[in-house]
Amino acid sequence: MLTLTSASSALTLFPECKTQRRRFSISAAADYKFPSFLPKQMEEIKDPFARKLATRIERLPVNVSFSEKSIMSSCVKPLIQSNQNPVVLLHSFDSSCLEWRYTFPLLEEAGLETWAIDILGWGFSNLERIKSCDVASKREHFYQIGKLHCLYPWWEDATVSFMISGGYNVSRQIDQVMQKTLIIWGEDDQIISNKLAVRLHFELPNSNIRQIPDCGHLPHVEKPDSAARLILEFMQNHSCQKKAQLAPTEEVVY
Repeated sequence: MLTLTSASSALTLFPECKTQRRRFSISAAADYKFPSFLPKQMEEIKDPFARKLATRIERLPVNVSFSEKSIMSSCVKPLIQSNQNPVVLLHSFDSSCLEWRYTFPLLEEAGLETWAIDILGWGFSNLERIKSCDVASKREHFYQIGKLHCLYPWWEDATVSFMISGGYNVSRQIDQVMQKTLIIWGEDDQIISNKLAVRLHFELPNSNIRQIPDCGHLPHVEKPDSAARLILEFMQNHSCQKKAQLAPTEEVVY
């Protein structure tokens, strides 16, 4: 499942120009040099697309309200920069910018200024003296809180009920989103039913929905060509600039 929201009602592309697009290719045998701040476990990654994108990860200082010091956020900056609205890619829960390893190069090849950003506490961002948000620290935090609640007779049923419910309910806030939004969903999503995609479409003002056949929970990983093409079409529909093209390679249900 993906949602793409425009920054304004007049979302634009790059300046009009004639370019010849070529398919993105990558060599599995390439020798990639990773930034020094990345963990040594990066060398164990075999996916050449992930390795390629990892070489471009940078850290940038970001000022935050909860600390006097800036934090070092991590991201992949675009090779193409313009004064038009960029595409900003955010990863899903407990992931990193490398989640976009297949779709990012397709969008970039099509001429879009594309950013892939790590959410604070995830990916390769560095909180320095701010208390860590990694798995080990969260476990320690749970220990400090204690386990007494787990001894209550209703705890197991309450936990299962919360998991089935889908987590925190933000449905009351959906109609507050006024920006034009594209919902991309895999027809075979086994984690979140595509029936909820239709419901989201009806409850979200100014939204369009596109479902991809033979695709599960992560369209940008499983069907990057289709996901990238839909993102481009969304951009094109809100732009007065010349349309970028992605060669159709996969079926998409409209």
